[in-house]
Amino acid sequence: MNKKIGIFDSGIGGTTTLKEIVKLLPNEDFIYYKDSKNNPYGEKKDEELYKIVSNIVEYLIKEDVKLIVIACNTATTKCISKLRDNYKDMIFVGTEPAIKVACDNNFKNTLVMATPATISSERTHELIINNKKEFENIILLSCDGLANAIEINNQDKIDYLLHKYLDKYKNDNIDAVVLGCTHYPLIKDKIKNYFKNAKLIDGNIGVAKQVKYQLETHNLLNKNNKKGSIQFVE
Repeated sequence: MNKKIGIFDSGIGGTTTLKEIVKLLPNEDFIYYKDSKNNPYGEKKDEELYKIVSNIVEYLIKEDVKLIVIACNTATTKCISKLRDNYKDMIFVGTEPAIKVACDNNFKNTLVMATPATISSERTHELIINNKKEFENIILLSCDGLANAIEINNQDKIDYLLHKYLDKYKNDNIDAVVLGCTHYPLIKDKIKNYFKNAKLIDGNIGVAKQVKYQLETHNLLNKNNKKGSIQFVE
C-alpha cells in the first residue's frame, strides 16, 4: 500500500500549495490537515505555535505519512528547524517567502507581503541578507489580519485591509510582489489591481519541486499510474 503525503496549514491557504504539488505529482495520495480552528498562525507566540504544529505532526505520523509539507510560511520559518530536530525520521518540506526568486530575477523594488510572525522571523531576514543585491530594494509589509479575513471569506474586510496596507505603495514603482502567505494567492487578482505592472510571486511551485526531489531522493515515489486521492481532515 502506498503511503500518503501529509500537508497542513491554518485553514484553506495551503490548498494553493496542494494544487501545485498535485499538478506535479498526480499519482500521489495526500492527506490535508486544515487547521482552521487555530487560524491565523501568524499572530501566535512561538511556543504556542510549536505546540499546535507538533500536535498536527504527531497526528500525521500516526497516519503513517511518508513526508510532511508545512504549507505555511509562518509555521515553516518559526518551527521547521525544531521539528527536524525532534522528528529525525520524518522528511519535512517547508514554505518560505520567495524572496530568493525575486532577487534571482533582479527586480528593483520588491514588496514582501506576509503575516507579522513571518515578517519578524529570523529566516525572512536571512533570505534578504543571503540574496539581496545592492541595487535591489526589498520592503517588508506585515499584513496583520489579512490571512484570517481570507480564511473566513470576509470580502469587505479583505478590501479594507488591502486598501490600508497597499495604497501607500501604489506609486513606488513596485515591480515584484512576494506573496509570503499561502492564503494570499487566493486573492491575487485583488492584489494585482494595486500593482498592475508587477510580477506576483509565490513559493508554491518551488515547494512542489522540492517535494518531488525529496521523494525521488528517498525512493518514495508512487510507482503506479493511477490517479492519486486527497483526504481532507480538520
